[in-house]
Amino acid sequence: MPEIEPKDTSLKSLKGLHLWHAPMSSCSQRVRITMFESDRTFESHVVNLEKDEHATPEYQKIHPKGLVPALVEDGRLYIESIDIIGHIAGADSPLARVRDKTLLTMADEAQLDLKLLTFEFLFRADPPPPAEAVEAFQKGHKNEWLQQFRKDFADGFDSDRINDAIARTDVGFQHLNQVLSDGRTYLEGPEFTLSDIAWMPNVHRFKLMDWPFGRTPHLEAWFQRVSERPSYRQALVDWQPEPAIESFIAYTKSRQVNGSDVRSFPHFEAIDASLDQT
Repeated sequence: MPEIEPKDTSLKSLKGLHLWHAPMSSCSQRVRITMFESDRTFESHVVNLEKDEHATPEYQKIHPKGLVPALVEDGRLYIESIDIIGHIAGADSPLARVRDKTLLTMADEAQLDLKLLTFEFLFRADPPPPAEAVEAFQKGHKNEWLQQFRKDFADGFDSDRINDAIARTDVGFQHLNQVLSDGRTYLEGPEFTLSDIAWMPNVHRFKLMDWPFGRTPHLEAWFQRVSERPSYRQALVDWQPEPAIESFIAYTKSRQVNGSDVRSFPHFEAIDASLDQT
């Protein structure tokens, strides 16, 4: 959905680029990277997800699903990150020279698993919210899927659900590794494109979980290259709250110690067992 009609009609009077985004949102990160790579300036509207600002009536008039990011350019509203990065880059930009559209589709479809695994292996480090905050979110947010997701998170995700998300993520990373195995510099070849931008936040996020990227050396080398681009620091690293990153690293280590980290689930256990037998 590249463009929607805003319920908040005041958005139609806005001039220039206005971005509603969150510092740690992977979809927001890919949009900010595209902004910097395209040398576009924008008016920043930070949505505090920790305070559930995306559940307010005001924000849900901007983004009807209560998600980030949302972009307004000269009164026109866009809400899906893959559509947004294409819009920002423009059809004639080198960034838009994406020949393998499946790479963008895969990045988009990977978001649900990324969200689940982020909440399980990183955000569970935080103390649970107070009961009144939980009640306010359930009453205020109109996205039924997100309401249920929060309930599932509070109750504890089913282990099979976690393992399935791990397996699908691994399949995706293995595919990217295969794409890069011919020695190309970037996912589309010699040029950096939206395909790279779409996947950068995902690999960054899974590095915080200490995902076993040694199994995908071409992907790991690709990430080293793209993380040296100025946009990676300007649009992603510089927006991260340092205390949150320190908390994630400490939590990951604690789960490794007690054997409940991302590598401890049956998907990777089965792989390790098969390697032991070869």
